[in-house]
Amino acid sequence: MSDGLYSVALLIDELKHEDLHCRLNSMNKLVTIAEALGPDRTRNELIPFLSESIDDEDEVLLVLAEQLGKLQLFLGGDEYSVCLVLPLESLATVEEPTVRDKAIQSLNSLVAKLSETSLTEQYVAMLRRLSSKDWFTSRISACALFAGVYRHVSSANKAEFRGIFGQLCRDDTPMVRRSAALHLGYFAEVVEENYVVTELLPLFTLLASEDQDSVRLLAINNAVIFAGLLDSKVAKEKVLPVVLSLAMDRSWRVRWSVADKFFDICNAMGEEIVAQDLLEVFVKLLGDQEAEVRTAAACTVTDVAKCVSETLTLESILPAIKKLIKDSSDHVRSSLALGIMGIAPLVGQKLTIEHFLPLYLQLLKDENPEVRLNIISNLGALNNVIGVENLAQSLLPAVIKLAEDSTWRIRLAVIDQIPLLAEYLGEKFFGDDLSELCMSWLADRVYSIRLAAAKNLEKLTHVFGVDWAKNKIVPKIVELNSSPNYLCRMTALRAVEVLAFSSFPELANEKLLDLVISMSHDKVPNVRFNVAKCLQAIISKIDPASIDSLIRPTLDTLSDDKDQDVRFFAARAVEAVEAMLD
Repeated sequence: MSDGLYSVALLIDELKHEDLHCRLNSMNKLVTIAEALGPDRTRNELIPFLSESIDDEDEVLLVLAEQLGKLQLFLGGDEYSVCLVLPLESLATVEEPTVRDKAIQSLNSLVAKLSETSLTEQYVAMLRRLSSKDWFTSRISACALFAGVYRHVSSANKAEFRGIFGQLCRDDTPMVRRSAALHLGYFAEVVEENYVVTELLPLFTLLASEDQDSVRLLAINNAVIFAGLLDSKVAKEKVLPVVLSLAMDRSWRVRWSVADKFFDICNAMGEEIVAQDLLEVFVKLLGDQEAEVRTAAACTVTDVAKCVSETLTLESILPAIKKLIKDSSDHVRSSLALGIMGIAPLVGQKLTIEHFLPLYLQLLKDENPEVRLNIISNLGALNNVIGVENLAQSLLPAVIKLAEDSTWRIRLAVIDQIPLLAEYLGEKFFGDDLSELCMSWLADRVYSIRLAAAKNLEKLTHVFGVDWAKNKIVPKIVELNSSPNYLCRMTALRAVEVLAFSSFPELANEKLLDLVISMSHDKVPNVRFNVAKCLQAIISKIDPASIDSLIRPTLDTLSDDKDQDVRFFAARAVEAVEAMLD
């Protein structure tokens, strides 16, 4: 594209257009425009114009903030990246948070491109300005920029940055202090360890005791980072008391943040501190008065159990779990069901059967379908622990009962687990009951269940073999053809397609092709055109002799059907047959 196709004057006209969509389109073309203008005109004309274009709608400014970061490649070299600092600084002061965030992202990407002189004279100066401006939005943005540039500046600048960051942590505006709390941990990751202890740890403690709970709830993420950076002794002395205090905070949102990050805290603190100090706190969070806190804690029961001994799991965590099984909140029980199954491999077969299997069964019978769904979805992990016989005796009856659940998502979850159970149980334990159950889903009133059941047949055939499919699956598919419900007859066709495309196409040749041909005379047009679609899908798996003797005549008949949809799909199938034979 020649640079004559675009001019800054044209861009000005487009950006002054009254239509917002037009201005957005213009901003989205900045990279193309810069490429057309060339580096010199981009630096000398385009960038100065954009620096004056921040008085616009937030949608336009958001695109501008993103596009400015991409213009680095079209300035003529890294040494010119500094010309983007001023326009991005302006965008980092606007009120719309999404615009500021995008401007900050672009500014952080500039750091590695800037020379030492540009960093000192331009970028550092910009940080000073942002940190000291009266309007709080600029100070919010400043908090997010220190971590990205700290390693690239001189020792004097580093000391200055630590001082400025400390001032922002004590800012009069709560939103600035919140931004400082949000970025304190990331800043600590790039600061020298001795300064982390002497200068940043006091800031961490200060923000953790902040009056605003929106600031305090960010302290737990910082606690994880500081605990990972510091010596274990220092972490226990300085960070642990803050964690314990936050876990008992008057605000449920702060306690929720502790529960949500508890496994990260345990990893950062180490097993000894977990056993001595944190496990008791976790049990209290599991019994918190607020359901939101209990929900967050219940999600992590397995993760926390990994950090303590088997004995402590049984003595401390198990009693709390038993209470949660009967919790009044559906969300709590659902969260527990999602997190509890992983405990079985940790405690082994004997303790699982003795202590946890009854809890799993209780959750499988819960009145809330989401609870039952979460247990069913994780049954596979249990088999390796308790063994096939115990699984068949204890959980299988409950699973079979859930297969008839009134909630279709529960039935669908059971279908998803059946192939896995088939592998674990083998044909001996799978039995007639489960086989009949798999076949009954083909006639379910919900389409998603019928479709999943059809796909399930392929997986079961792979597990048990062709002979099992001939004895168990084929008779049911034939039976579906006699159903008065045309939807069930269409499901039969879908099952034929699935089996034909499996590793056992002989099932289609020997047993099912005649069924499909007979269904071409069905009184319902939807069934007849699905016959055409089915034949088109399976012709690659059918013997050539059968194509000539059975499929081609059937498709010719359907091509003359009175229904136009049937004729359409039959014609497509005929084309596919001819293409394959050619």
